[in-house]
Amino acid sequence: MPRNILVFCFSLYLCACTATTPRQVNNICEIFSEKDDWYSEVKQAYDNWGVPIHVIMAIIHQESHFVADAQPPRPWLLGIIPWFRSSSAYGYAQAQEGTWRDYLNQGGRWGADRDNFADASDFVGWYCDNSHQQLGISKWDTQKLYLAYHEGNGGYKRRSYAKKPWLIKVARKVKHKSQLFQTQLSTCQQQLESSGWFF
Repeated sequence: MPRNILVFCFSLYLCACTATTPRQVNNICEIFSEKDDWYSEVKQAYDNWGVPIHVIMAIIHQESHFVADAQPPRPWLLGIIPWFRSSSAYGYAQAQEGTWRDYLNQGGRWGADRDNFADASDFVGWYCDNSHQQLGISKWDTQKLYLAYHEGNGGYKRRSYAKKPWLIKVARKVKHKSQLFQTQLSTCQQQLESSGWFF
């Protein structure tokens, strides 16, 4: 087989490996065990922005369930014509195009992609750090951070979430997921730190 075809096939294989969704999305230790680089990548986001690993992971879980190319569903006009999506949200963090551009300009990660886990986790850390700086929300308060993440910092200031009981319910769910992830992580973090699982 010609060398260029082999390189192309190997590249496709690598893309397929990195884009697959974890088999067990509700167990943070299982996720990090399966996805070799994810712990070190989300820990780097924590080091960059001070937002705890379990908080970042809970927000990504809610936004995409760790699907790399997640997008809002496309509506169908008259049931047969695919129509425009209601949002430009895309990737692990469901980042909007405009907010992602702000991140590229302010977060210092030029060339970052929304369907790259390291970039998406850093984006979530960056956004939550902004919410902390602008709104005074604790970096450990997953529920409030998620409300600001969903509504934008301006929307959170205006308390737009107060008219959305469904969103408050979702934010509580993200908080509980974060607490679960924190408990789970406490049982495997020492092993992860000793690099036993990803080397």
